[in-house]
Amino acid sequence: MTEAQFAYEVVHRLRDAGYQALFAGGCVRDMLLGLEPHDFDVATDARPEEVQRLFRRTLAVGASFGVIEVLGPRGDDGKPIRVQVSTFRAEGPYSDGRHPDSVVFTTAEGDASRRDFTINGLFYDPIAAQVIDYVGGRRDLEERVLRAIGNPQERFTEDKLRMLRAIRFAARFELTIEAETFAAIREMAPQISVVSAERIAEELRRMLTDAHRARAMTLMWDAGLAHHILPELAALHDLPDASAGGTLWDHLMRVLDLLRDPSFPLAFGALLHHLQSNEADAICRRLRLSNDERHRITWLVQNHEYLRDAASLRVSKLKTILSHSGIRDLLELHRADAEAVGRSTEHVAFCERMLEQWSEAELNPPPLITGNDLIRMGLKPGPRFRALLEKVREAQLEGELKTHAEATQLVRRLLKGEQPA
Repeated sequence: MTEAQFAYEVVHRLRDAGYQALFAGGCVRDMLLGLEPHDFDVATDARPEEVQRLFRRTLAVGASFGVIEVLGPRGDDGKPIRVQVSTFRAEGPYSDGRHPDSVVFTTAEGDASRRDFTINGLFYDPIAAQVIDYVGGRRDLEERVLRAIGNPQERFTEDKLRMLRAIRFAARFELTIEAETFAAIREMAPQISVVSAERIAEELRRMLTDAHRARAMTLMWDAGLAHHILPELAALHDLPDASAGGTLWDHLMRVLDLLRDPSFPLAFGALLHHLQSNEADAICRRLRLSNDERHRITWLVQNHEYLRDAASLRVSKLKTILSHSGIRDLLELHRADAEAVGRSTEHVAFCERMLEQWSEAELNPPPLITGNDLIRMGLKPGPRFRALLEKVREAQLEGELKTHAEATQLVRRLLKGEQPA
């Protein structure tokens, strides 16, 4: 069973019990745009406790706000299909800038009026196959306009993250942000700083992994949001790009556009690649990205020029970087960076040939000697441990050493050379 089929069953059961039930929000928007919805939300006049009585398996994910999650059969991924069922509601003030202080259960029309944008305020009756539109969202979709419902300042005051969501929706669906809505974002942009780093980071993940990532970043800049989320990039915005004309910001946007189906770390690394790696690291920490994301992003920034002369690198240096888990991301960044300025991508092709030519055993063989071996040789752990191990590893990757005995002999020669005359 698909999520759409289960959502249809949920609507049917609510209707059979005498309640109103409609598909709501993003799934309706996506259907009208000819896209396949990823999530189905159902809005109803049934109260949360009534929803829980009707369905055997539920989760009270937000019962105080009228939200119950109904669990269905397992999908293709082996996990239960989930459909959120929300009671029509109106909302009180948002003291924390994210959650309403109180909710009052209301009608479908009242529920539509509390949503963020007209394109997200649509309902669909799957039984009658009819769109229900109280806020003009269907017209705005047809005219390719993103418009806040009601007063945009009020909508953004309720939840400041809506300013970033406006950027994401406008970019993803190729919409123009309506003038008053855009003006409200520009005016209120400094207030984005009250939103948690985790929520901002999640919006960036969605923007940067979408095909319209460059337009999203351009809109974010034009709306004044980038200045407060990524102030480090402000210094680059107007700097000339000597390699291809225009500005460094123009270059960054070209690189983003040229990336092919990037992961978030790759796209974010591409956006930050003209910064220093310590600056990129600080940004990742500020946004509270995972350690894996942070390490990959800073590694990409640090090495975004390293392979430009790949064919001239020593074999040991080339093997070391080609064996890194992020090498495919790095090669994609190098390719897009070169294409953005009309430079040859032969260095990328060379690295790809080497990855095909070298086996895993040749590229990243087990070390011939370890720190424990050095301890057994009578050495105490200290700074020279690393230097000795690096020298041995370099010789191994160059093909100069094949055995543990040869590695041990090299260590002894190196130690002898370190002895005072």
